[in-house]
Amino acid sequence: MLLLKSLEGEKIERFPVWLMRQAGRYMPQYRQLREKEKDFLSFCKNVDLAVKVSLLPLELLGVDAVIIFSDILVPLEPMGIKVRFEEGEGPKLEWDQRVDGLKRITSKDTEFVNEIVKGVKATQKEVPVIGFCGAPWTLFAYAVEGKGNTDFKKAKLFMWQREEEYRKFLRLLSDNLVEYLKGQVGAGADLVQVFDSWLMHMSYENLKDYALLLKDFFHRLKQELNVPVIYFYRGSGEYLEVLKDLPVSAFSVDWTVDMLGWMERDARAFQGNLDPSVLYCEEEVLQRKVVELLEKIPRRTKYVFNLGHGLSPDMELSKVRLLVDTVKSYRLV
Repeated sequence: MLLLKSLEGEKIERFPVWLMRQAGRYMPQYRQLREKEKDFLSFCKNVDLAVKVSLLPLELLGVDAVIIFSDILVPLEPMGIKVRFEEGEGPKLEWDQRVDGLKRITSKDTEFVNEIVKGVKATQKEVPVIGFCGAPWTLFAYAVEGKGNTDFKKAKLFMWQREEEYRKFLRLLSDNLVEYLKGQVGAGADLVQVFDSWLMHMSYENLKDYALLLKDFFHRLKQELNVPVIYFYRGSGEYLEVLKDLPVSAFSVDWTVDMLGWMERDARAFQGNLDPSVLYCEEEVLQRKVVELLEKIPRRTKYVFNLGHGLSPDMELSKVRLLVDTVKSYRLV
């Protein structure tokens, strides 16, 4: 499989491509399936529908990997945090803010996620299946804030004023996420990605402490999963200097990171990092920006093309397909 070969540093004829949020509201076919469930969380838990949604990008775009359709907040619910999604407003989370009241979970608590992995694997064998989870900080930030936010003030105050509880919460999340991903890999996931979507809200000084927890977390994943692990974070390129020693197979980075420079001095695989806003450009400009990035990649393997963040609902399916086709037509030999 092309993507796995690239991550392992094997010779490839072209760079693999998949996209974050590659199955989403920009697809009419997704919207049709979404109408079959009353709310987003129910949609995620409907195994048959989630399998169909997961496969849409393979069918419509020809991507080189299928990431299962789910949500990073799923493992918080069995921990004792109420999660609901309101149309047009995003997720809402409720709990009593008592870390001692949160539960340890096993992969059986989210068995429907494992069934989605099995369903995707049973349906197609041509590309790898990606399992995923949110990173400890990002899930902590969501839980404490109660929703997505622009500054995550509540999460920061919790971290600074309730330091011991903060550390305990992150350790519990780490333990639970290891179990959560073990279930997905046991069900057949060929690799996993960890999403730290809100890392840019953490100060540089706190990041140094968090990196120690992450190092242990990824070491456990490496030992217990035995599949490639990709770490995606959003934030300043400076952060990578602190995170560079994490034992991950690949870093997935956004457009604020000098990915090309890092590829010159770090032998690990990289994924990214085209700005998703390029998809709003005219087709000629879109193709040019994709090819310009590919031409600058200073290696012929250990790279996966992706965006610096996920696709948005108002993007055009035809342009997303053009992006994928452009990457696939760029030959290395």
